[in-house]
Amino acid sequence: MSPRRNRPKGAGSSGRSADEDRSDRYGGWQSSESWQGEDWSVRHVAGASAEGKTYRCPGCDQMIASGVPHVVAWPQHSGVDDRRHWHKSCWNAKDRRTSRVQRSRNAPRF
Repeated sequence: MSPRRNRPKGAGSSGRSADEDRSDRYGGWQSSESWQGEDWSVRHVAGASAEGKTYRCPGCDQMIASGVPHVVAWPQHSGVDDRRHWHKSCWNAKDRRTSRVQRSRNAPRF
């Protein structure tokens, strides 16, 4: 077994671009998918980088608890305001779900 490396690697020495380093910062990888006739940017977020934050999943209208791995997706032509946080299973099942989530009259809209 080789000894542990105590020096951090520099960004230039790893051979990766700044975009790849930015996606690794959030503990996941980023890809592009097509859904409903649009191209979507999809980033997988590790649970450790979501610590202390909660989000509401648009697929099931339930809370994504702090520290839970999930998916962040947004249309490629849109800005940061259109990012949505999804459970991984909800994002994978998005084509099998109905187009509109039914809420009770007193339920909050997020």
